[in-house]
Amino acid sequence: MAKAGTSSKVVGSATGRSADTRRVLVEAAIETLKDAGYAGASARAIAERAGSNQGLVFYHFGSVANLLLAALDAVSADRLERYTEAVATVRSPTELVDVAADIFSQDLDAGYVTVLVEMIAGASSTPGLGPEVAARIGPWFEFARGAIETTFVGSPLEALIPAGDVAYGVVALYLGLEMLSHLNGDRAPAVALFAHAKNLAGLLAALGGPSPKERP
Repeated sequence: MAKAGTSSKVVGSATGRSADTRRVLVEAAIETLKDAGYAGASARAIAERAGSNQGLVFYHFGSVANLLLAALDAVSADRLERYTEAVATVRSPTELVDVAADIFSQDLDAGYVTVLVEMIAGASSTPGLGPEVAARIGPWFEFARGAIETTFVGSPLEALIPAGDVAYGVVALYLGLEMLSHLNGDRAPAVALFAHAKNLAGLLAALGGPSPKERP
């Protein structure tokens, strides 16, 4: 007979193994989306990349779609953490544009854009996936609104530019630039657009006066 406490220790160990398995499957799903796209992200392809049995995909996530959404969640969480750190020291609208341009290039280099693009593409062929992907984009509107409000607070630009409306436009434009750059493999037009946006932000700031963060 097992000693007292043995059962709870076994459960704890299994739980740890389950968490590790889920993590490996999520990482494999991310890489599969990058390399093979949504159409190629089958349970078998993901499991082979993870070095596990494809039955574990359904055991831990219930469906391939759920696993791919978990992959998108992981990518989004990582991006949001990096974005939050990047904007923490922003002191002006022009600096905010610089940070956005830098993150844009990093996302393209890391392949994070591909994950989102492929999930958006998959939403057109998988019932119920569209609303799930859209829900995961929602936090980016809130993040953008907060960054804009923080940068423009107390300045004349705060009254001229509604943060919520601008945030929606910024996220929509950003996603559009990511998808176009991914599809045609040319990021030069997007880089040029960021440069124009920086010039415009500088002009608006000059016309409206310095923001509180820029004042002595």
